[in-house]
Amino acid sequence: MEFYHLLEKITGDNKIHAKWLNTLSFMENAGARKISACEHPNTVSLVQLKHACEEHRHAYYLKKQIGKLGNLLCSTYKQHELLAPVATQQYLHALDIKACRYLQHHFNLTKEELKYAAYLFVTYAIEVRADELYPIYQDVLTKMASKIMVKSIIMEEEGHLEEMIEQLNGFSEDWRTHAEHILQMETELHTRWINAIIDELKPFNHA
Repeated sequence: MEFYHLLEKITGDNKIHAKWLNTLSFMENAGARKISACEHPNTVSLVQLKHACEEHRHAYYLKKQIGKLGNLLCSTYKQHELLAPVATQQYLHALDIKACRYLQHHFNLTKEELKYAAYLFVTYAIEVRADELYPIYQDVLTKMASKIMVKSIIMEEEGHLEEMIEQLNGFSEDWRTHAEHILQMETELHTRWINAIIDELKPFNHA
């Protein structure tokens, strides 16, 4: 199923749409927590602090948007309030593990250096995905004349991607070659996540 068409199905039902917003919020929050976990205790950069702050704000913003669909919808991140909860919860964690294994194999890094490298490459991959996902979502919201909007997130994610590229340029001259491998890992996990959502929504499609 084409992603645009999937989002039309999701936004057409308030309860499912609330779960989608909550799922995005969960992932933004998980990303913020991963970024914070990768911080060096003494030398954390202003950019890294900014990213963690903004990802937390995205999680909050998306969660707050749910109120426009119904006050009693998706108040927690419990499994029954997420779409494809297992795939959702595994997505970023699995990417982090795969990226760490790859980077450890290709670079001679200390534990702290590996954490920072993983932050760079995993965040880059996620920002590339966000730059694709959120504009499509906003197009669907606009078409549906929805009260929900994600334009502010789109602008910040574009800035994040530029900042990640700048940091990666300082990490390795050959970073793009390695980033392609990380992007392939992310694509596989993203496909698994989307397919899990499609499978979960099949009963609704036939209702």
